[in-house]
Amino acid sequence: MRDIGGQIGNQLRGVVPVGSSLIRTIGSLALLVALGAAPAAAQQSGAIQERGLPLGARASTPQTSDNAAAAEEAAVRPKLIGALRAKGFEYGAPVFIRIFKQSRQLELWLLDGYKYRLFRTYPICSYSGALGPKLREGDRQAPEGFYFVNESQLNPNSHFHLSFDIGYPNPYDRAHGRTGNHLMIHGGCVSSGCYAMTNKGITEIYTLVDAALHNGQSLFEVHIFPFRMTRANMAAHAKSRWASFWTNLKAGYDYFQAYHRPPIIESNGKRYTFGPKMSPTVSPASMSADASDVSETCTRC
Repeated sequence: MRDIGGQIGNQLRGVVPVGSSLIRTIGSLALLVALGAAPAAAQQSGAIQERGLPLGARASTPQTSDNAAAAEEAAVRPKLIGALRAKGFEYGAPVFIRIFKQSRQLELWLLDGYKYRLFRTYPICSYSGALGPKLREGDRQAPEGFYFVNESQLNPNSHFHLSFDIGYPNPYDRAHGRTGNHLMIHGGCVSSGCYAMTNKGITEIYTLVDAALHNGQSLFEVHIFPFRMTRANMAAHAKSRWASFWTNLKAGYDYFQAYHRPPIIESNGKRYTFGPKMSPTVSPASMSADASDVSETCTRC
C-alpha cells in the first residue's frame, strides 16, 4: 500500500478486522466437524475470511493462488515478449486500456516514446446490461467512463481466473449519486456488471499491466465507451437518454484519437473535464480512488 506518485492518497488505511466473526466461524467449524460436515464448513470459512480482507490483500483460500498466477504469467511471458518485440514494444512498457461495449472489444495500448500505440484488441466474452452508465448497486449494468487502476486493485486470487478492479465509482459517478463496487475486468466469460474476458485474454492483459506497474508505472487508465464515438455513431444515438453523457465522454475520446495520449481527466461538478497530460503515469488526485472507494476483496470477482 503506497502513495501513488504523490497524487493519490493512501487508499487503504488499515486492514478490515476479521475479529469476532472469525471466532464465530471457528466455533461453527468445530460443531460441524463433530457432525461430519467439515468440508463444507471449511469452504464457507474461506469465503468469510476473504470478505474480511482489504482489496488487493491475499486471501487464505483463493481459487487462483499467487503462485498459480505467477506460474501462468511465466508461461505466457516468452510468447508475449516475442509478440511485443515484433511490434517494437518493450516488456513492462506503460499500458492504457480502452473498452467499447457495442463491439465487445478491449484495446490494450503500450507507450512507445511519447505516444501510445495499439498492441492488441481482445474480444470481450461477456458484459451485462445495455449501453449507458452503471447507476446503482445491483442493476447488473457495466460502467462507462474514465477509471484508474493501481497495483492494489489487481487480484491474482480471483474466482474468475485473474482480475482487476477498475475503480468504480469514481468522483464523477459519486457526484451523480451512482452506487456499486467491485466492478472488474476478469476472466471466466461470465458477467454481472463486470467485463468478462476469456481466460487466455485476461492472462495476457493481466501479465502486461502487472509488468508495467512493477516496472514503474504508478497506475494505468481504463476508458470505457458505449461505442466508437464517431460522428455517425453519435448521430445514430442522438435521441438516447444518455446523449449528453456520451457527448461529454466523446471529448476524452477525441483527445486520445488526436494525440494518442490520454488527457488529464477531472470531475468538475457533474461533468468530466479534460486537459493536456505531461506524464503518462500520473493521474490527477481528484480522479483517484480514496479510502472510501476501496473496501474489501470481491468474493466473486
